[in-house]
Amino acid sequence: MRQWIATICLIVLCSTAQAQAATVLVVGDSISAAFGLETEEGWVALLQQRLSETDTEVEVVNASISGETTGGGLARFPNLLAQHQPDYVIIELGGNDGLRGLSLKHMAANLTTMVRKAKQQEAAVLLLGMRLPSNYGQRYTEAFYNVYQTIAEQEQVALVDFFLEGVGAVDGMMQADGVHPTQLAQPLLLDNAWQGLVPLLPGATDMYSVP
Repeated sequence: MRQWIATICLIVLCSTAQAQAATVLVVGDSISAAFGLETEEGWVALLQQRLSETDTEVEVVNASISGETTGGGLARFPNLLAQHQPDYVIIELGGNDGLRGLSLKHMAANLTTMVRKAKQQEAAVLLLGMRLPSNYGQRYTEAFYNVYQTIAEQEQVALVDFFLEGVGAVDGMMQADGVHPTQLAQPLLLDNAWQGLVPLLPGATDMYSVP
């Protein structure tokens, strides 16, 4: 009898530990892959550090690749979901589609499919929006920006309006190429993503604070 009770208690404890564990999957391009920086300097690594300061066990998996497009992200996405079984998915893609002048229709379809696949696995989704430089033309830049707004509204997922807010075109925040954020910018990127992620986390009002 005592052995049976002990076994039940062990199962409950293990189940509780598993329930407390969570995985955040970040699928992005060079901005999330810490291009030009050490990996531990990037905003995704800083996200892991910040989450580790809480009492909730959270693992951040960075599946970002420099040069990635929404098409490439979508191609990898099913395997990433199957491998990591994430509770939260942060999608930071589209910038390379826009910079290369790719079809916004295809970009929107790719992002929408990724969002739906994540939701099918009951993962909460955070979409990190982007903007393009004005030299791409008002029509294209506005249409590009609206892709994120439309998907977030239609699919009912969280959105950071402009992930590079306070970073893009700001002195000291961009590397010499004018495309990739510096080390100094990484905490700001983290804060921008944090604003969208916190409301998705359990007990957000009690355990987490928004800078």
